[in-house]
Order: sequence, then C-alpha cells, then structure tokens
Amino acid sequence: MIKNLMLSMRVLWVVLAVSAFCVAQGDATAGPNSSDHASVETAKTSGTTPQFQKRSPRYRIEAGDVFDLSFELSPEFNQTVSVQPDGFVTLRGVGDIKVAGQTVPELTETLRQAYGRILNNPLISVVLKEFEKPYFVADGQVGKPGKYEMHGNTTLTQAIAIAGGFQSSAKHSQVVLFRRVDDQWTEAKLVDVKKMQKDRDLREDPVLHAGDMLFVPKNTMSKIDRFIPNLSLGSYLPLTLP
Repeated sequence: MIKNLMLSMRVLWVVLAVSAFCVAQGDATAGPNSSDHASVETAKTSGTTPQFQKRSPRYRIEAGDVFDLSFELSPEFNQTVSVQPDGFVTLRGVGDIKVAGQTVPELTETLRQAYGRILNNPLISVVLKEFEKPYFVADGQVGKPGKYEMHGNTTLTQAIAIAGGFQSSAKHSQVVLFRRVDDQWTEAKLVDVKKMQKDRDLREDPVLHAGDMLFVPKNTMSKIDRFIPNLSLGSYLPLTLP
C-alpha cells in the first residue's frame, strides 16, 4: 500500500509540473491581455478580483520617508515628519496617525481631516524630501544581480545590460518579468529576449515599472559538464556546446 501511495504522489508531481510548463508556454505565446484574463479568472474562483495597477501609478508613502508640512494660515504647525517603521507619524497637536501606503493627495486629505479637529479649514501642503527611489531588481543568470535605481524610462533589455548582461549559462528565450499588481497579486510574464535580438526588433521590449523584478533562468544545456570522460583514452576532451 505504501508503494502505491508513493507511486500516486509521483504521478501527481509529474502532472503538476507538466501543467505549470503548459501554462508558462501559453503565457509566452498568448495575446497581450491573456495573462490579465487568466489572473482575473483565477481571482473569480477564489472570490476576489485583483485591481491592476495604472500605467503611471502615484508614489505611496513608505516607512523611512520624510516630508515637510506647511500650514498657510497656521505656520506654528509647520514641521518635518519622518514615517516610523510601523507606518505611523507623530504630528504636532494631533498625535499619531498612520500614513504608510497613501499617495501625497490622500495624505494631504488625511492631514486636513486630522487638523480639522483643532483648526478651521486648514490649508496644508505636503512636500516629500526623502523617499524610496524608483528601482528594479535583477536576479538569476546576469553578470551582477542586485537592486538598481531607475533613471527615466528603462526597458527590460536595458535593465539586463545595466545588471551586467547575460551570463553564458543564461536562457535568453525565457526571461521572467515579475510585476506586483497589488498586496495579494503578482503578475509574471515570459519575454523572449533571444528572439528580439535575433530579429533585431525591440518593439516588444517592455518598459519596466518601479519595483519590477526580472529573473533570467539557467539554460538546461549549461548543466552538462564542459568535459566528458573518454573511456578509450582515459582522459577528458572538451565538449563544444551549441
């Protein structure tokens, strides 16, 4: 009975692996809206619907950010505030308020409501001084994996070049681009950089969003030893890989 159970588990793993491979291939060859449709269908089965990011989402306040508060009619409340690790700030006259995750317009409205309890229709302006710079993360078979700041529009192939380019073991045809959709969802997209380079056509080269992560997998052929034993000679001969 134990042998049958182990056999059933192995079959299940094979089925799951094949299914995952088919889904990945389907995403790579499907239309531009297919991944969104799949994510929405999956969300429907779980009872939630992901809210996809806008193309140019507003920056949201994070722990460690620093901003200036200016009161047009009540300068005595002017202050410089740092967001604490728990996402709260301590404000003069109103105490602790959670601000992490809010955009600047949302933060301004939150502050107006808070100070509206002690001031009559306060006019408040918020200016960010220190904040998380836009960045992307490169991992896998690139020359220098790590976190890089983004300066202006950066495409996937440009990001790979910034991260040191492909290693010889990289699988150019299945670069994975991970993009956070919301707190619960992350979108993954396969990009065939090898084809773009071969066709000399970068029209399908995606522009990265702040926080994107690209992962370059390892080519299966690179797992084969460069040297193989020659039993007749008792030595090793170099193996030329394609």
